[in-house]
Amino acid sequence: MAIDATGDGEDSPPMAAPESSVARNALVIVAVIAAGAAIYWLADILTPLALAMFLAVMIDGFARVLRHRLPRLSRSAALPVAVVLSILLFFGAAFVIADNATSFVAQATTYGPRLNALIARVAAMMGIDVPPTVGQLFLQLNPTRYLGDVAKALQGFASNALFILIYLGFILASRRGFERKIVGLFPNRDERQDSIDAFIRIRDGVEQYLWVQTVTGLMIAVGSWLAMAVIGLDNAVFWAFLIFIASYIPVVGGLVGILAPPIFALVEFDSYWPAVILLGVLQSIQFVVGNVVLPRMQGRSLNMDPVVVLLALAFWGKIWGVAGMFLSTPLTVMMMVILAQFSGTRWVAVLLSADGEPDKLKSHKPGVPPDAPPPRKTPVPPKKTAPESAPRVSKS
Repeated sequence: MAIDATGDGEDSPPMAAPESSVARNALVIVAVIAAGAAIYWLADILTPLALAMFLAVMIDGFARVLRHRLPRLSRSAALPVAVVLSILLFFGAAFVIADNATSFVAQATTYGPRLNALIARVAAMMGIDVPPTVGQLFLQLNPTRYLGDVAKALQGFASNALFILIYLGFILASRRGFERKIVGLFPNRDERQDSIDAFIRIRDGVEQYLWVQTVTGLMIAVGSWLAMAVIGLDNAVFWAFLIFIASYIPVVGGLVGILAPPIFALVEFDSYWPAVILLGVLQSIQFVVGNVVLPRMQGRSLNMDPVVVLLALAFWGKIWGVAGMFLSTPLTVMMMVILAQFSGTRWVAVLLSADGEPDKLKSHKPGVPPDAPPPRKTPVPPKKTAPESAPRVSKS
């Protein structure tokens, strides 16, 4: 029975209980934990699919860049041209790796005496009278027990590559039916437009990240190759290519990539100075590109907190391994955009963002290719205030 709260003799309608924000936030946290567990258990299935979607976004962004750079190229021809060029680049990269890896293995036989001499010098500095040799260290590692794991890893890599190509082919072939699926999922026009806007923001954010990482990675790789060629380091092209690939892993990828050439310079040269000079030059290139070029290119910033980038790198690397480290930032961008669409999960997107405004990607025009320069901020003219009227003088 309803209680008459107004005192006018009429029963007031029952009041609806307000939705508890604590319960809603707890439900979001439980859903995140359950989704993380499902992603971990289904890693073998989801990793090839995620990499295929990652490659599909790269090819789509490449097609839009081609249309922007080549205005005569039609929209229907841009995607096939991008696919063909991507395949050629892939096989070219595979040829570079195979060719340089062969020469690297051939030269590795000459590194034994140099490694023994390097170990002897380090042992003398540490006060060790009888330093171990490379052969003794190699036998202590007992590599035979790791052969099974290496064979399984190679087999998994081959099968994943096959599944990735199959997924990629189906994703590219089903692009035309995407709009019809959106219409079927969201019959309401406003909801449909919101979903399309969210998808465009995710696509533009990921494409912008990939474009910036590709251009800055090429800058670091070319500069590193010039430095290694001047020093005279063997297999400079191979090391430059590895540095370029490692640049797609945020924060730690570039740092790890530029440490390998100086280490091999210690083995190749008799003096320490080539390795020291190479390390200093590579660190300088990394610093200039990362602190001068990169901030200027990120005009349409992803607006992600640096701590979140590190946590995402550790999280996805733990769940999906090296593939997760490559996909950590794009996946976090996607999560931030999706969570910002709903009032109940927007607080999570606010925590993931750098300045508390996760809707920053809404400010740019949709459909802009990733290589387009960021829009310039036009100064807002000050508002004109009406001149104060002269005081009236009363006539007496």
